[in-house]
Amino acid sequence: MTTAAPVRERLAAAPRGSEFAPLLRTVKGQGLLERRTGWYARSIAVNTLALASVVTAMVLVGNSWWTLLLALPLALFSARTSFIGHDAGHAQIADKRQVNRVLGLIHANLLVGTSAAWWNDKHNRHHANPNHVDKDPDVAPDVLVFSGEHVAGRTGFKAWLTRHQAWLFFPLCLLEGINLKIQGIKDLRRQSPRERTVEGLLLLVHLVAYATLLLTVLTPGKALLFAFLHQAFFGLHLGLAFAPNHKGMPMPDSTTERWGHLHRQVLTSRNIRGGPVTDWLLGGLNYQIEHHLFPNMPRPNLRLAQPLVRAHCRDLGIPYAETGAVDSYRQALGHLREVGEPLRVE
Repeated sequence: MTTAAPVRERLAAAPRGSEFAPLLRTVKGQGLLERRTGWYARSIAVNTLALASVVTAMVLVGNSWWTLLLALPLALFSARTSFIGHDAGHAQIADKRQVNRVLGLIHANLLVGTSAAWWNDKHNRHHANPNHVDKDPDVAPDVLVFSGEHVAGRTGFKAWLTRHQAWLFFPLCLLEGINLKIQGIKDLRRQSPRERTVEGLLLLVHLVAYATLLLTVLTPGKALLFAFLHQAFFGLHLGLAFAPNHKGMPMPDSTTERWGHLHRQVLTSRNIRGGPVTDWLLGGLNYQIEHHLFPNMPRPNLRLAQPLVRAHCRDLGIPYAETGAVDSYRQALGHLREVGEPLRVE
């Protein structure tokens, strides 16, 4: 893994954005930024059918403990739904902004119960400054701390969390599904009246439909347990998909403001090796470098762009981080452990 210090020294005099243009021309020339409407239509249809099949199975099995087993496939396809919402937020699916907006609302607010507007705002800020100590909301100090600069001042329970955050990361992911919903609801206050009405109504419809389904099929106790299992598996799945992408990679700060787009996106991102199964499970996020360089590139084109990006980085001497899934989690957890080290030696 490339450390931050040598990277900063190497790029201190890098011209802003001057090395990205040739790659962009090549990618455009091969049509990799063109919409893949047919691919997305098939993916959305298959995913919708899968969700409907799980719900139908719940109704058919009825008030049985066996129904709880269906929380796992429902979580799996809820994550697939979120990936489609993610792609819609990046305008990967359609040329028209409004079409992407509607697809995002359907797949985020209505089907999953998360706010598309909240996610897009937060996620776009992350894309603009990935892993930036002060500008990326994904590494802002909260329950977890990702930078040594944020460790100072952590006392009491927060200090305990930071000391043990490497061990706590995946257990905390079990709560992420619920956290996403809570953050989306809290964000309604920030949104414009029109946006708040649309987003809020769709979130309400999701909540009512979800509760009605569970309480119609199951007793209250089983319904509550099913909801917990569903949201826990859903959050864990998203954690497994997003954790390897940037954790343990260089974290820019005020000393690296001169990084251009190519360096800023490549040096802070990590790809995950794998085949079609990895692509499916991680929703294309395993091509994190390509996704960050071309956020509006349709998901199925990311793997096609990878050889071009890798070769371009090799020609320029820019480190291109790529590893297996297990090693990516090892690196991510190792970074969390390293950040918390000062509090363990006190």
